[in-house]
Amino acid sequence: MDEEALLKQFAAQFAHGPDDADDTDAAAAAQGADSTANQVADDADQSPATFDTQQFLNGLDAIFDRHAAATEAGPYLEQAMVDAENAGDEAGLLTVLNETMGFYRSQGRHKENQWIVQRALELAARMGLTTGTSEAWATTLINCATAMRAAQQYDQAEDLYHQAQSVCRHSLAPTDRRLAALHNNLSMLYSETNRPDKAELELREALRIIEASSVNPDADIDVASSHTNLALTLLTEHKLEGAHWHAAKALEIYRTGHLEHSAHYASALAGFAQVCFAERRYADAVTGYRHALAVIEECYGKDTDYWRITADNLRQAEEEAAKAGVTVDNAGVAGDAGALPQSGSRLSNSPAQGKTGANAASSPSTVSVSTGSAGAAEAVSACPVSGLKLARAFWTQMGKPMIAAKYPQYAGRIAAGLVGHGSECYGFDDAYSQDHDFGPRFCLWLTDEDYAAIGEQLEVDYEALPRKFSVDAQGRVTFEAHARSDASGAFPSAGAGSTVIPDAANAPTPGTATHDTATAESGAASSDVAEAMTTPIDAPLSPVTPRAQGANRRDGVFRIGDFFESITGYHTAPAQTAPHEWLMLQESTLAAATNGEVFADPTGLFSKTRQGFKNMPDDVRLALISKRLGMIAQAGQYNLPRSLKRGDGAAAWLSIHEFVQATASLVFLVNVPMVVGYMPYYKWQFAALRKLSGSMFALLPNVGEQLETVMRLSSAACYGGAGFGEGGKGAAPAIEKINDIVEQIAVDIVKELKREHLTTSGETFLEWQRPYVEDHIASDDPVLKSL
Repeated sequence: MDEEALLKQFAAQFAHGPDDADDTDAAAAAQGADSTANQVADDADQSPATFDTQQFLNGLDAIFDRHAAATEAGPYLEQAMVDAENAGDEAGLLTVLNETMGFYRSQGRHKENQWIVQRALELAARMGLTTGTSEAWATTLINCATAMRAAQQYDQAEDLYHQAQSVCRHSLAPTDRRLAALHNNLSMLYSETNRPDKAELELREALRIIEASSVNPDADIDVASSHTNLALTLLTEHKLEGAHWHAAKALEIYRTGHLEHSAHYASALAGFAQVCFAERRYADAVTGYRHALAVIEECYGKDTDYWRITADNLRQAEEEAAKAGVTVDNAGVAGDAGALPQSGSRLSNSPAQGKTGANAASSPSTVSVSTGSAGAAEAVSACPVSGLKLARAFWTQMGKPMIAAKYPQYAGRIAAGLVGHGSECYGFDDAYSQDHDFGPRFCLWLTDEDYAAIGEQLEVDYEALPRKFSVDAQGRVTFEAHARSDASGAFPSAGAGSTVIPDAANAPTPGTATHDTATAESGAASSDVAEAMTTPIDAPLSPVTPRAQGANRRDGVFRIGDFFESITGYHTAPAQTAPHEWLMLQESTLAAATNGEVFADPTGLFSKTRQGFKNMPDDVRLALISKRLGMIAQAGQYNLPRSLKRGDGAAAWLSIHEFVQATASLVFLVNVPMVVGYMPYYKWQFAALRKLSGSMFALLPNVGEQLETVMRLSSAACYGGAGFGEGGKGAAPAIEKINDIVEQIAVDIVKELKREHLTTSGETFLEWQRPYVEDHIASDDPVLKSL
C-alpha cells in the first residue's frame, strides 16, 4: 500500500471516536423557536432587526435532514453571517462561524475556512471571551484548532488546542465527554505530526474520561472507538501487544452492545485487521478486512475512498496469506464474526518467520556526529536534527524520568519546553546555527512556591543530566542513560542500554514487515536499533557565549514570571486595557516570548501566561496596522521615488529598508498574531515571512516574494548609475520595477483592508487609509490614534 493510501486509511479509522467537538458544541447555548431553511432563504434580501440563533440552527438542521447540504448549506451559512452582523448580534454571529467552520472542514474547503477561523478569533477577542473560561470560548478554540489541523496547519492548531485545554479545565466537568473529544482531536494532530508517544497519552486520557462518563463501558460505542484509536497509535509505536489488546477489546464492545451494523464498526474491524497484518497473522487480517468491507458497503456503498482503500488492504493481506501458505475461507464475510479473537487473546510471536518481502524493515544505519573538546571555539560538525527535536528527545529520555524519580510529588506541576531566544526556538536553525549555544537543552518552569522549595536543587540535577547522544539515519535521537562524569547528583539509570524515540514512518503497515519479535507496550528499543547506534557524542556541541549564561541563560529552571520578565520586562502580559504598555513591546520581543514548543504543562499555568502575550488587544493591532500603513506610504510611496529621482542612493536605500520592515510587519498583523505569531527579529524575519506566505490560509501571500524582489533590485536602483547593468541600461529598469512593486503591494493591501471591512475607500496612497482603519478602534485612548 502506498503511503498516501495508508494515511487515508489511518485518518478514516482514526476520525471515528468521541464526536468532534466542533460538530456538537457550537449551538450549546442556543434556545428558541423552530424554523426552516426556506423561511430564512425567503428573507435573505432583508436585514433583520434581530437574529434568532435557534431559528438559524433549526434551518441548518432542516438542510441536513433533507440531504441538501452540498448545495444549500454554504449559501445559507453565508447569509446567516450577514444577518447576524447586520443585527449586531455578536453571540449569534459566533455561533454561525462555529457551524461554518465545521461545514467547511467537512467539505475540504480549507482555504475559505481561513477567513472563518480568523474572523471567529477576532470576534471572540472583541467580545472579551479570550480572557475568560466560558464554554463559548472553549468551543471556538476547539473548532478553530480542528479546522487548522484539517488544513495541516499544525503549529497553529496545536497552540489553539492547548489554549482550549486550559479553558476546558475550568469550564467543563472532569467527566464531560467534550473533554474526551478534545483529547481525541489533539491525539490526531500528534499522530499526523509523527509524535505517536504524545498521541498515545492523549488517547489514554480520552479513554479514561469516556469510560468514567459511561453508564456501561462494555457496550459503549465511544469507548470502543477510543480503543480502536489507541490501538492504531500503539501500532505506529511498534507496541504490538498493546495494539492487539485494544483492537480486540473494541470488537468485543461492539459485539456486547450488538452494534455490528454501526458505520464505526468498520473502523474497528479494519483497525484490528491492520494490527493482525503487522503481526503477520494474515488469516485474521483477511477476515477482518472482509468484514470491514461488508460494513462499509452497507453504510457507505462501494464508491468511496474508504471502501477502495480497505479493498486494497484486503488484496495485500490475501497476497501475503497466499505467500505464507495460509488458506482463508473465501465464503466472505457472512460467517461468524466470532472468528476474530477476543480482547483477552494473546498475539503470537513467530521469530522463525524472520523479515520477508520487498519492503521488509532493515536495521537503520546511523549518522556519526563528532565534536571537539568541550568549550572549543572552532566550528563543529553539524548535528543532523533540529534543536527542537533534540530538546524534545532530551526532555523525554532524560528530563522527564529524572523528575519522576527525584521529584514525584512535583511531576504534575512542572512545565517543560523550549521557548525564547535562539534560532532553534523559532524552528529555523541549521548547520550554521550550531557554532554557539547549541546542544541538548530545555527549560523547566515552576511556580514561585515550587521554585522556593526545589528550584535550586532541580537546577543542579538538570545540569547533571547526561548529554551524550546519537542520531541514526532516520533521525531518531538516543541519549545514554548514565550520569555525566563531571557532575554529581544525576538520577540513577533504570537499566542498561538506551531509549529510542520511535519514528512513525517505520510503523508496521500492510506491505511492510515488522521486527522479528513484537515490541512490548513499554516501548523499549528493539535490539537491531540499539546495536546500530554509533559512538555517542557529549555536550556541549558548541561553546556557550556570555549572552546565554548567568541571568541571560536560555535553559534550565525558571520561575514562570521571571522567565517572561527576562524576555519582555513583564511577569505577565500587560492588561488588555493598557495599550500604551503593549505599544512599548517590540514585535520581535513578543515573538521570542511566544515561540518554540511546550513539551509538558500539567497545570496549564505556563501556557496561560504565554498565551497572554499572544493575545494582543485588537485595538493595539489596529493601531499598529495604521502606523505601518503610514510608514509604507511615507517611505515606499513618497520618499523612495523622490530620493531616486534626486540621485540620493543612500536615502533611497534607507527608504527601502523602512518600507520593507513596515510591510513585513503589516503582513503578520493582518494575519493576526494570535493565529500566526509575531514577526521575529531581523535575522529570521524573512524565514518566518516565507513560512507564513506558504500557508494555504495566508493573507497577502505574495507580498513576501515581492519584498525580496525589491531588495534584490535595490543595489542597481540606488547605486547603478547611468551605465550600470546588462546592456548599459543603468538604474532605470530597476527603479521602474521597484516603483511598480510598491504600488502593487499598496493595491493588494487596500483590497485586503476592504475584505476585512476595515475601509470603504479605494485610495491606494496608504496614508489616506489610516483614518478608516482607526475608526474601528473602540478605545478612546489617544495613544492608539495617529496625530
